[in-house]
Amino acid sequence: MADSFLMEVCVDSVESAVNAERGGAGRLELCTSLLEGGLTPSLGLLQVVKRYVKIPVYVMIRPRGGDFLYSDQDVEVMRRDVELMKSHGADGLVLGALTEDGRVDAELCMELLAAARPLPVTFHRAFDVAHDPAVALETLVSLGFERVLTSGCDSSALEGLPVIKRIIDQAKGRIIIMPGGGITERNLQRILEGSGAQELHCSARSSRDSAMKFRNTCVTMGAAFSAPEYGLKVADVSKVRTLNAIARNTL
Repeated sequence: MADSFLMEVCVDSVESAVNAERGGAGRLELCTSLLEGGLTPSLGLLQVVKRYVKIPVYVMIRPRGGDFLYSDQDVEVMRRDVELMKSHGADGLVLGALTEDGRVDAELCMELLAAARPLPVTFHRAFDVAHDPAVALETLVSLGFERVLTSGCDSSALEGLPVIKRIIDQAKGRIIIMPGGGITERNLQRILEGSGAQELHCSARSSRDSAMKFRNTCVTMGAAFSAPEYGLKVADVSKVRTLNAIARNTL
């Protein structure tokens, strides 16, 4: 069973992508702005990452932070990003959209899936803020999504474990359920044993100090929740390896 296990690591830099592959990741989710849950990366980042790694790279299609109710202008950006990422080497896409009442926006998703074809598509954690996860899951199955990334509609996959287990049972193999959100070495075994999932999603990051010698600590480049300018978070090879080892010993 462990042979069929796959770890996806979300990355926002070439360094993190290389580290994730070295640590044993089977797939990357490439995005930017991880503090906002991930936004669409630049074409330049995709192209350079593809030069340095051999594992599949799934690209996030999310034009802005915040909710998943998209305006006509947002949709225009998403359509264009699907075309661009598909034509520049993406191995798959990650996207999602909801209606104002919290249902999967089937019409928009159908359009984006058609534009993405034949690439596989993951529905991201918009699922976790849908009104009814059981109904949302059936919609995703009918639309043809390959998988859904979920924390079980809670703050982390550990807290959402009962829901994750329930939707895996509901899915019956028709769609892959991939737990993600707050997965660490300390809780991974419980999540896998409690859910029976065969894929997981994590960042496996650690902090390291910037190489900058001159520092102006009076200036910040974003909102209060932004990362410190002189601290970097990157995927950690040893963390990815440890998570992989735990998972393969558990399954």
